[in-house]
Formats: sequence, structure tokens, C-alpha cells
Amino acid sequence: MTPQQIFLITLLAAVLVLFAWGRWRYDVIAFGALMAATLGGMVPFDQVFSGFGHPATLTVAFVLVISCGLRNAGAVDLVARYVLPPVKAPTRQIGLLASVGGTLSTFMNNVGALALLMPAALQVAARAGHSPAVVLMPLSFGCILGGLVTLIGTPPNIIIATFRGEATGTPFTMFDFSPVGGILALSGIAFVSLIGWRLIPKARTSRQSARDLFGIDNYVSEAEVPEDSPSVGRSLKELDELAAEKDAIVLRLIRRDRRIDGPSRLQQVEAGDILIVEVSPQSLDGLLSSLGLRPPEKRQETKKLLGITETEMMEAVVLPRAAIEGRTAEGLRLRDRFGVNLIAVSRKGRPYRGRLRSFRFQAGDVLLAEGDPERLNSVISTLGCLSLGRRGMVIADVRWAAISMAIFAAAIAAATLGMLSLPVALGLATIAMVLLNIVPLRDLYDSVDWPVIVLLAAMIPVGGALQITGTTDLLAGSLLDVASGVPPAVLLALVIVITMTLSDVINNAATAVLMAPIAMAIAANLGVSPDPFLMGVAVGASCAFLTPIGHQNNTIILGPGGYRFSDYWRMGLPLEILIVAIAIPAILWFWPL
Repeated sequence: MTPQQIFLITLLAAVLVLFAWGRWRYDVIAFGALMAATLGGMVPFDQVFSGFGHPATLTVAFVLVISCGLRNAGAVDLVARYVLPPVKAPTRQIGLLASVGGTLSTFMNNVGALALLMPAALQVAARAGHSPAVVLMPLSFGCILGGLVTLIGTPPNIIIATFRGEATGTPFTMFDFSPVGGILALSGIAFVSLIGWRLIPKARTSRQSARDLFGIDNYVSEAEVPEDSPSVGRSLKELDELAAEKDAIVLRLIRRDRRIDGPSRLQQVEAGDILIVEVSPQSLDGLLSSLGLRPPEKRQETKKLLGITETEMMEAVVLPRAAIEGRTAEGLRLRDRFGVNLIAVSRKGRPYRGRLRSFRFQAGDVLLAEGDPERLNSVISTLGCLSLGRRGMVIADVRWAAISMAIFAAAIAAATLGMLSLPVALGLATIAMVLLNIVPLRDLYDSVDWPVIVLLAAMIPVGGALQITGTTDLLAGSLLDVASGVPPAVLLALVIVITMTLSDVINNAATAVLMAPIAMAIAANLGVSPDPFLMGVAVGASCAFLTPIGHQNNTIILGPGGYRFSDYWRMGLPLEILIVAIAIPAILWFWPL
């Protein structure tokens, strides 16, 4: 091995370890790797930022913006509304949800498809008396499987198509992925609908509602202010500071059965008032003693005291890279800045029993917030969370929905017929949606998943360095030496399995960037067509079902479904085995060696 190859292999190993560790965001790791490769002389200075203008990077960005436009115009909501009739049988219910999710993911970002359907899935499950755990994992997997079907269904397909174009002069086209991807999507969705959901642990499928997840009755309590209480004459703001010492929150003040709300927390407490407090059962006695309160003589319904017509409680899941990810509830100052009370939080299906103000949010956490119904949903979105309660459906204007779908269809048709390259066609569709205000300028940049864009832009030059220095040939040769004498079909299976394994612990786009040149080198050494091996990488990179960290969809459902880390492989492992078993003959049939 040359010094350059040793440097790049060491750098690649470090990147994979850091990706799997998850301590830092993958875009930061990828950009750091790019800088290291540049300083090491592996990436020429004039090529350092070439990845930002790469067709694969631009195509992913355009697809994300167009997906936002389809949602804004109500096109996707119309589809979801008319194809999700009420169904009680779990097999039919799961099959319908997974099928709709897979269909939407065929032409839009699969994370966006899941975000659209998850609130509806929770409502459907609640009406049928099923646990959220029964429907969310199959829905997530269905959305992931749908991305296999078309070029724009998932970033790995775009990366593989672009790589083939650079290597052979002819990229994969829009529907080249459809024969293999369609068979795998249909087979996978059939599996999760008929068998997969039954493999979810019973402990998870027994939870029915937020009450089971949070134990709300154990958190929201009532307390009366007696005449001799030291709280009399104090403001709510003063009580907030005292309550915080017991990790409690004073939610509301009720006076003579009427809720008192002032423009600030300066309202003074009077004898006979009822305070609605959020406090753990273990800290309730200490709070009552500290503030000089007592349980009310005539207990009233908490919903009535909260003013259910004027306030609302909402469940929300923390999305990957949300504004609150990695921050504490105290640091966010939710009440002071947003007028929202944090009632409870849950992580991996377990209610958090510690001090809420010091809780540091992670992707997949579920929070229960309380506040003004008119503002609560927008606040939840501002924080980077997805509401899990009943959300207002987009009031879809059929005319604009039709226009947005027509723009998208025209772009796909132009690219498919060879009139325009795919990036150009999607770029024109993006401009049209912005000019028609389907995607307002304020949403334009928010709709792009910038960490993924930075990841691709950084890893593409690093991948090029691996090829130029012969490192990919070295790695491919080592793999061939280990599997010497085995048929090409077995090597294809090995490439798919290795790619799947990497995708279960690191980002699927990064997996595709790393494995595509290795697959190409293996095919060159064998003297066979590279197409089946590239297709194998596309399939393996997109099929991350073993862990909640391999794909954003799996992270999003972790908290709402009440899943544990180890729950995913129960359904994911047999699904991945099925995918490999079907993918190999399907790839070899449609893309022969």
C-alpha cells in the first residue's frame, strides 16, 4: 500500500467509527474528513468544494423543495385523505398505511411521506383500539421501501445513477430502478403487513395512548390556597421560582371556577384559589409543604380546571436535527419565550421521571406540551418537532394541487424522454413552484435537508480521492481475495449485505458514496457488467431496518411507538434477509452480469 492509500483507509475507518458513534452530526464529520483529505493532498484545492455543484447534490436539494411544494399545495394531503378509509383489522390497516407510504415515497422524500402520514396513522390506530407500536414501524419501513422504486425516491439511487453516468457516460434513468425496486417494495410491504407487525414485542403493542406513555394523571395535580398560606399575596412568577426547586410547574390559576390569565405572570394569588400544577407524585408532598398548599376539599376535573376550551395539550416528537435537539428545557425557556408549558417527556417508550428543566432533548423523544391552541402547533413546528395529535389538514385547493402535480409530472416526463437532464428538469420545476408561490421564499431554504446536502458535497470529493489513488481497487481486491473462487452472484450478495450493514449504522447517502466505487472496482476485476453491483449498492444502502439510527424514519418513530433499540431487528432482520433473497435473482434477471 502507498502512503496515500494508508492515509485514506485510516481516514475512512475513522469516519465510519465516528458515524456509528453518533456523538457528532454526520455532516460535520464528513466536512472534517474533506478538510483532512485536502490537507493531506488527496483532494486538489480546486476540487475541494466541487461536491456542492455536483448533479447528485443538486438533484437531492431540488427533490426536497418539490416535495415541500406538493405538500403546501395540498396534493399529498388529497391523496392521503381519499385512500385512507377507516379500517379496523390490523393486517388491512397496516397494509393500507404501508402501501400509501410506499407509494408517496416513490416520488417524494420518504421522511416527508412519513411525517405526513404518521399523525393520521396514530388517529387510525386509536380509533381501531391498536397501539401506535403496531402501525408505526410498518409505516416507516413501507416509506423506506417505496424509495427503491424510482431514481428520485431516495438519495442513494440518485448517487448511484450519477456515479454510473460519470463512470460509463450513461446514468441510470428515472425508472431503471423500478423493476427491481418495485418487486422488493411489494414483497417487503406484504411481509410487514402479514407477518412483520406480529414480531413486535407484546410489551410495546400493549400501550394504547399518551396516558399510558406519560402517566398524565400522575403529573397534573390540583392544590388549594388556604387563608394562612404563605403563597397568598405572592405573584405566579414568584411561585414559579419556588416550584422550580421541586421541579414543578404552576400551569394555571383558577378563581371561583374561572381561569385567570393575565398578560404576564404577575397575577397575585388569593386565598381560596386553585392552582393547577405539574409535579411528579414523589415531589407533590414537598411542593404542597413548600408553598403552603393543600389538596382541594372538593376535587374537580383537571380538564375543566385547565380550561380545555382555551388550552390544549399536544404530543410531539423531536425530529432529527430539530432546533431543540441537544438543548435543555430550561435553556429553551419555553414558557417565557413561547408561552408553552412542558408537561412531560418520554424517551424510547419510557416516561422521564427526573427534573424536566434539565432534560436534554434527543431525536425521537416525545414531549407533551400545553398552551394556547392557536399558537401551540406553530410553536411545535418552530421547535423542530412533529405534532402527533390531530393536526389541521391543509385546506387543499384542488386547482393548486393539480398545478403542482402537473409541474412535477412535466419535469419527470422531460427527464424521462431525454429532453432535459434530471437536475435541470427538477431545477425548472423548483423555480416554477417558487414563482407561483407554491413554495414561498420563507420555506425555500427550510425545505432543504442541509446536513444531507453538506454530507454529499463533502463525501463526493473524498470518494473521488479513493478512486484516483487506487484505494477502491485495493479494497475491492482485498474483498475478492477473501471470497476467492466464489461465483459473481455470491459476491453480489456479499456487496448487498455489507452495504446493508453499513447503512444500519451510518447515513444511507454516505454508504452509497463509499460503496459505489468499490462495487464498480469489484465488477471490473471480475470482468463483468457493473450494473448489477451498482443496483446491489442502491438496494443495500436504502434498506436500513435493524436499528433506529440507520434511517431518519426509524429515529422519528422511536418515541411515539414506544420502541426500544432492540425492537427493530425483530422485524428488520427477517425483512433484510427477504430483501437479499429476492434482490439477487431480480437484479441478475433485469441486469445480467
